[in-house]
Amino acid sequence: MDPPFNEIYKTLLYKQITNSRTFPDNNIPEIPYGFSVTAVFEEVELPVIDVSYLINGTEKEREKCKEDIAKASKEWGFFQVINHGISMDMLERMRQEQIRVFREPFEKKSKSETFSAGSYRWGAPSATCLRQLSWSEAFHVPMTDISDNKDFTTLSSTMEKFASESEALAYTLAEVLAEKAGRKSNFFKENCVRNTCYLRMNRYPPCPNPSEVYGLMPHTDSDFLTILYQDQVGGLQLIKDNKWIAVKPNPRALIVNIGDLFQAWSNGIYKSVEHRVMTNPTVERFSTAYFLCPSYDAVIECSGDRPAYRNFSFREFRQQVQEDVKKLGFKVGLPRFLNLLY
Repeated sequence: MDPPFNEIYKTLLYKQITNSRTFPDNNIPEIPYGFSVTAVFEEVELPVIDVSYLINGTEKEREKCKEDIAKASKEWGFFQVINHGISMDMLERMRQEQIRVFREPFEKKSKSETFSAGSYRWGAPSATCLRQLSWSEAFHVPMTDISDNKDFTTLSSTMEKFASESEALAYTLAEVLAEKAGRKSNFFKENCVRNTCYLRMNRYPPCPNPSEVYGLMPHTDSDFLTILYQDQVGGLQLIKDNKWIAVKPNPRALIVNIGDLFQAWSNGIYKSVEHRVMTNPTVERFSTAYFLCPSYDAVIECSGDRPAYRNFSFREFRQQVQEDVKKLGFKVGLPRFLNLLY
């Protein structure tokens, strides 16, 4: 069922002998060339916020909860939410359905008619060097694609429920962050639409080269907010204080992170932080993410008297990211949109 990583990545995974001689297939060298995964200094638990106070708390508790959300978004770019209104039973159903669809044979998954063409993705087809490889597969599904299907009716209904409840949570959090940044909180409901928001179901198979290959290469998210449900295997890492730290899984929590669009829209108040997923030599990892995105024509207007970023549409941002990935093998992102007037 696994994608053919070893077959496709062979020329990038292993060092070639000088004078253009190559190793025979049964004698592949063990030491990869020019790259090793950066060491992690510590494992930490992200800030944990009980978001039930936003609805059921006193005025003082609500305000404290909002302040905690804004503080974590400024200092970490990541936080965890508990008592978020999405039941553990539903999350477990999502995990089981996800496992089931990824257990299908590779040929069936890669040609799946469950979702629109191109929804199933694996690896890093644009990789030009070892550090750009990703040892993972995913179903990247627009919200409008999530509908009943005769082959996967349970999957579709479970995805729809997860997406709808994640969507509601994302709007609530985005409105809090807008309020604390002094921006209009109705921006998201007016500009974020279902045909540009999406779910991504991820699987990270066991990897025979865990010290040389990422599960998902370092990146920032190209959205406003991401809501992540992950299993307890671990592997998510992010940059804090200029060093990589490992995120300790919390079975009660969902992970929320700030995307590029929120960093630009808030004029850098909130941080879109680089993160990655590490591979595991023996255990597979699963996660599901909801991405809150605006319509393609929505304009991201940087706030403040000295905007750090020029205005740009979501369409322009996406096109630039795609061009960079195709040309360079990686995303450049927000640095392309800096306001050079300042």
